[in-house]
Amino acid sequence: MLLSIYLRRLDRLRTVFAPSVRLISGKPISDVDDENLRCQMDQSSYDQKTVCEALTCYGNDWQKALEFFNWVDKESGFSHTTDTFNRMIDILGKYFEFQTCWVLINRMAENPLSVPNHVTFRIIFKRYAMAHLVQEALDTYDKLDDFNLRDETSFYNLVDSLCEHKHVVEAEELCFGKNVIGNGFSVSNTKIHNLILRGWSKLGWWGKCKEYWEKMDTEGVAKDLFSYSIYMDIMCKSGKPWKAVKLYKEMKSKRMKLDVVAYNTVIRAIGASQGVEFGMRMFREMRERGCEPNVATHNTIIKLLCEDGRMKDAYGMLNEMPKKGCQPDSVTYMCLFARLEKPSEILSLFGKMIRSGVRPRMDTYVMLIRKFERWGFLQPVLHVWKTMKESGDTPDSAAYNAVIDALVQKGMLDMAREYEDEMVERGLSPRRRPELVETSLEETLVCR
Repeated sequence: MLLSIYLRRLDRLRTVFAPSVRLISGKPISDVDDENLRCQMDQSSYDQKTVCEALTCYGNDWQKALEFFNWVDKESGFSHTTDTFNRMIDILGKYFEFQTCWVLINRMAENPLSVPNHVTFRIIFKRYAMAHLVQEALDTYDKLDDFNLRDETSFYNLVDSLCEHKHVVEAEELCFGKNVIGNGFSVSNTKIHNLILRGWSKLGWWGKCKEYWEKMDTEGVAKDLFSYSIYMDIMCKSGKPWKAVKLYKEMKSKRMKLDVVAYNTVIRAIGASQGVEFGMRMFREMRERGCEPNVATHNTIIKLLCEDGRMKDAYGMLNEMPKKGCQPDSVTYMCLFARLEKPSEILSLFGKMIRSGVRPRMDTYVMLIRKFERWGFLQPVLHVWKTMKESGDTPDSAAYNAVIDALVQKGMLDMAREYEDEMVERGLSPRRRPELVETSLEETLVCR
């Protein structure tokens, strides 16, 4: 409750970076007339979880996130931990605010309660790789001696980040090229090869994946459970699920014990190649062998059921999940949303999702807005938008563009332009829409 009160309050704050955050009226927080709210804030003791949740709510608005981060430190007496610093650094990195990231890292190093850890630099590697700043990621690894973190774990994190974000060529050169970093540990192992294999998968270069898979055999690299899981996933994504099933049989012949990730891939593969009933059989086999299904397993089955038109069975599994100790997530509901064709059913399920405490992801909101827009229903679009704002989620450019398109479709150009202006104020770039550009020109000519 306190978190929601604060989030509503934070929406009224200016976006400033002064030591004390002030209201639009110009009064500092301590001078606010709302005595009850002030008392709640003064008497509360913010914990790490609450602060991380608040930062997550502003994951699409780094300025508000940083404003809150500074306020909670200077005004509420909360001492930031490594986890809260890491969350803030991740948000800043998402918007390429790397200079500010390093300011925070240096602040962390000054406090024994918030020293940078492997997660901190895994975040930096990831954000540099996403921004295609490969050299900056490599330079960061070289700096890790200053933090006593230049070790095998950090190297794996660096390679994983490069491979995850389509820089597998650079990652392979880093591991096996002419200028290999002298780390004092071997990189010619199964784990590194698995990362590189997954990197080629991320690029969708299926021929290269096959070549690398065979190269592992040629070079005598032992293939483990993760190797097979990655290559089965590659077979599914490349449109050859029957080959993934063949790999599963090969694993069984080698008496390899499958984990939940491997089973999830097999269920997806066998369901795609042989139908949902075979996927359900594998689901039951999984449990019989002592491997407990997770949320992703249930999501895979629900998706297969939806694709087969068995919506009643899909709803049945959704209702059974909590009884099995497996809470649905946003992906669970998105599998169902994708197949529903009646606005009333979607809104009913969306309400159930919110009431059950499942937080929609931003792409959930966008998916629903786009669906209603295609059908020409504006009221449900505005309902989803209102729910998103009331939940404390900050819309990203995709969400803004979706709602603007819905408004333009209905001829509500003035309101659409208000959302465009809001996007620009937040530093987001709206798409060019002829309807809004023409309206702007006509207004300019009239004014002249």
